[in-house]
Amino acid sequence: MIKYKVTLTNEERAMLLEITKKGNHKSRKIRNSLILLNCDEGEHSNKLVNTTICEVLQIGMRTIDRVKKSFVEEGLEICLTGKKSSRIYEKKADGEVEAHLIALSCSKPPAGFAKWSLRLLADKMVVLNYIDSISHETVRQVLKKTNLSLGKV
Repeated sequence: MIKYKVTLTNEERAMLLEITKKGNHKSRKIRNSLILLNCDEGEHSNKLVNTTICEVLQIGMRTIDRVKKSFVEEGLEICLTGKKSSRIYEKKADGEVEAHLIALSCSKPPAGFAKWSLRLLADKMVVLNYIDSISHETVRQVLKKTNLSLGKV
């Protein structure tokens, strides 16, 4: 396994100390700051052994290794805040599907029902072949986006 050496500058060290001592920060940011401060091998530091850090912060050895790796490879800012997801979600409901859904929700509900439910709308959209599959949550989001409420008649 590769061992990563954490060496902080005085500015970085001061910033990390400020994060740990005051302000409102996410717990992961504070934890990573403490890990980096305790793993620092610079001239103004008291480096602790990883097992000691694990016991004090109640974290695993693997967490320390990941934080060190992130700091060395990606820098301090990404180590503290994390990366943004690069995943791109494909929208299932385009304009045409939304138009069909709105028209359907404005129509009379099927026999035996007083009003449309989200699940009923989703099922009917699939039956009418407007879309191959759709969840009730997607239906809710589309109707919310258009300020359409199933409660109003």
